[in-house]
Amino acid sequence: MVVNLGEYHSVANEFLNVLRDTALQQDRLRFRKSMERLGEIMAYEISKKLKYSKHTVQTPLGTSELALLEHKPMLTTVMRAGLPYFQGFLNYFDQSDCGFIGAWRDEKGKDQITINLEYAAIPSLQGRDLILIDPMLATGRSFIRSTQVLLKNGNPTHLHIASLISTPEGIAYVQQNLHVPYTLWTFAIDEKLNHQFYIVPGLGDAGDLSYGNKI
Repeated sequence: MVVNLGEYHSVANEFLNVLRDTALQQDRLRFRKSMERLGEIMAYEISKKLKYSKHTVQTPLGTSELALLEHKPMLTTVMRAGLPYFQGFLNYFDQSDCGFIGAWRDEKGKDQITINLEYAAIPSLQGRDLILIDPMLATGRSFIRSTQVLLKNGNPTHLHIASLISTPEGIAYVQQNLHVPYTLWTFAIDEKLNHQFYIVPGLGDAGDLSYGNKI
């Protein structure tokens, strides 16, 4: 299942505009903060699909019934580009366990791109809702490679893939290669990938815009 929140008019477009606009995205603090705010919006939308149970709460003047989360979802992000976006999720799911993956792309040609993972710190996933947070779903290979590593730590009840911007190619690759119950969430589905595997029109390199150009 693919949920494109960009199909609905909302304040999220204000923050997405900051990420895309070349005149605005040069302000690193504003860029990171906009990613964080989009993370909060996405976390709220995903929270509607989680499981809840009724709890009785004692107030100063009586009692009230509220539907509260049965279990906090586990949050996992791919460093470094995912960190500001991840922080938005953590602001809302502030008691969640968190996992971190270090991944980078080795670009050898259109059909030879590989994903290298050199770091993974992941709690048990068994029987938990898992949110995999990565801002750009380009080829889809990093999402699949990350999922392969994650699933070594147990089987989640449901996987929520949270991207900011996606491509048709990336979505198709995930659909062909992911074999667990999942929902793919995004704020936009852009036109295509270019020959350098960047999303068009996209926004550029989210990691570089957040923290400076890498060598």
